[in-house]
Order: sequence, then C-alpha cells, then structure tokens
Amino acid sequence: MIIVTTNFINDKKLETMGIVKGATVQSKHVGRDILSGLKTLIGGEITAYTEMMEEAREIATKKMMEEAKRLGADGIVNVRYATSAVMQGAAEVMAYGTAVKFL
Repeated sequence: MIIVTTNFINDKKLETMGIVKGATVQSKHVGRDILSGLKTLIGGEITAYTEMMEEAREIATKKMMEEAKRLGADGIVNVRYATSAVMQGAAEVMAYGTAVKFL
C-alpha cells in the first residue's frame, strides 16, 4: 500500500474511497515517567517520550492502513498526524488520510 502526504501519487489515476483513520493512546511506565520529569530540570531530549510517540505513530499508521485495506484501497493520500495530551504522561496520536483506489 502506498501512503503519501501529497494529494496525488505519481503516474496514478485515483478514485477517492473515503477518509480512513487510526488512533492510539500511549503512556510510559510510571518509573520512566518520574525519571523523565527529572530530565526537565537539566534540559535535553526526553528519549522515553520520543520513543513513546514514535511507537504511537507506528500503531496509528498501522490501524489507518488496516481500515484502508478493509475498504479495498490501494493507497492513502493526504496523510496527516495529530496528537494531544490525554492526561499526565499519556498522549493520543491519530493518523488520517484519504483512501484511494488506482484506476
């Protein structure tokens, strides 16, 4: 399946099938959350959260692709990601785009 952020796929004529999405809410282990909180005192990248968000994006993308496959899509265009804090130490990531079929 081809996934792009553009509204086209080179050399392909597309039929729009509809919006597809995938979402997940992720959190870190409380022990790692405390250590990450201490990191904010000295600055720098909080790798535990970077890893958490990367994992969340992968899960959301996979769920979006599964929804597109159920529709019989060949690809997804205009893919976007959105995130929001759900609670302390937890974030929601949503991936969404337009499922398309190749003509």
